[in-house]
Amino acid sequence: MHELNLKPLRSCLAAGLLALAAAGAVLPVSPAWAQARALPDFTDLVEQVGPSVVNIRTSEKVKAAAAGGVDEQMLEFFRRFGIPVPPNLPRAPRGDRSQPDEDQPRGVGSGFILTADGFVMTNAHVVEGADEVIVTLTDKREFKAKIIGADKRSDVAVVKIEATGLPAVKIGDINRLKVGEWVMAIGSPFGLENTVTAGIVSAKQRDTGDYLPFIQTDVAINPGNSGGPLINMRGEVVGINSQIYSRSGGFQGISFAIPIDEAARVSDQLRSTGKVTRGRIGVQIEQVSKDVAESIGLGKPQGALVRGVESGAPAEKAGIEAGDIIIKFDGKQIEKSSDLPRIVGNVKPGTKAVVTVFRRGSSKDLSVVIAEVEADKPARKTSAPEVKPPVAGPAQVLGLAVSELSEAQKKELKVKGGVKVDTAEGAAARAGLREGDVIVAVANSEVTSVREFDAALAKVDKSKPVNVLFRRGEWAQYALIRPAR
Repeated sequence: MHELNLKPLRSCLAAGLLALAAAGAVLPVSPAWAQARALPDFTDLVEQVGPSVVNIRTSEKVKAAAAGGVDEQMLEFFRRFGIPVPPNLPRAPRGDRSQPDEDQPRGVGSGFILTADGFVMTNAHVVEGADEVIVTLTDKREFKAKIIGADKRSDVAVVKIEATGLPAVKIGDINRLKVGEWVMAIGSPFGLENTVTAGIVSAKQRDTGDYLPFIQTDVAINPGNSGGPLINMRGEVVGINSQIYSRSGGFQGISFAIPIDEAARVSDQLRSTGKVTRGRIGVQIEQVSKDVAESIGLGKPQGALVRGVESGAPAEKAGIEAGDIIIKFDGKQIEKSSDLPRIVGNVKPGTKAVVTVFRRGSSKDLSVVIAEVEADKPARKTSAPEVKPPVAGPAQVLGLAVSELSEAQKKELKVKGGVKVDTAEGAAARAGLREGDVIVAVANSEVTSVREFDAALAKVDKSKPVNVLFRRGEWAQYALIRPAR
């Protein structure tokens, strides 16, 4: 058999395709070829950003055990892993100084170079409790680092090494980051330095804390990746790899990164003052449910429901009340309750701001002066309310029996009025009301006495859910009383 020479045919076909392409014709493309072209190549990014990523090792001073005895750390090891402690095991005496303290390896993490003169960003949990921090560059140079500052709330820390001419990262614009976009991580999972993993952005604004809307990705992150950079396809850092969702301790497809804009604000304060200052107004808040939003005329579930106002706090001075719904702060929309602490936290203490609240069917602007975040105060306990005979009325239809508040109770709760729940049965009990609660509003109408309460209740359609705003101690919340059908 003669072999067929296909070379001339291939040349003619190639020439024809080139001619068609030059003439503007749309050529068919196989799906496999299109997919191959769409897959990213990370090699240039690794070469570009890799030298800016560092390995961080930490150690802490531990007391050596006395000769012939077991120290408290060894006993803690037995306790933690459920190992029975031998009854005749000799114990090292407390305060024993027979042997010098030892440096014990504590952990391994990652970080990245912020500035050419040696500022390095990482996670606060990477350096927490460390007596010594060692930073290793990709060229194998090692430096002892000084902890400039660490912020537990955001899990951001800055350390400094004495070096110059270092390759600093480029900071990206978080607003340009899109869900589905390819991203890459470089770090030291399980101590394996300069490990590169990649994936896509799974979600943005993922709430897992008070001050941070995390970036969720499916980039493989494991212990040791903490503090390393999340990098976009332009070679810019868009986040700090911080957490994983895992039931086993290893990667399971969900990772979280701190947005770089939030981290940058924290690092700027750490570098200038060594600490982070945040604003506060002194309110306790919760999410607004769909049912509550509809029943009070808010429309959609948005804003932050104020459950309580701290005594003497900026919110109280501004006139914010328990039961208000904060829908705007300084012109910024509050879509969900977790937005409020982030927005307020970024405002400098001493600044004046306008808070827009939704109160009993209408909006109201209040001026507030931001204070500085301080240690949380325990909720103040209220004294037991005085027992008065219940007053019968329209409330009984909903399973309620109420009575007047004493002047002492009004003063203690800081309310102008309201009625005390003496009995909550049937529909009221199912809505969550209970004896001792204080109802301050019914269907967006403020009530200061039993008479006003009955009048407000008489106006509502009791065949439909009735919204009531009530106080329980220092906390306020809404309840929807649904009549039995």
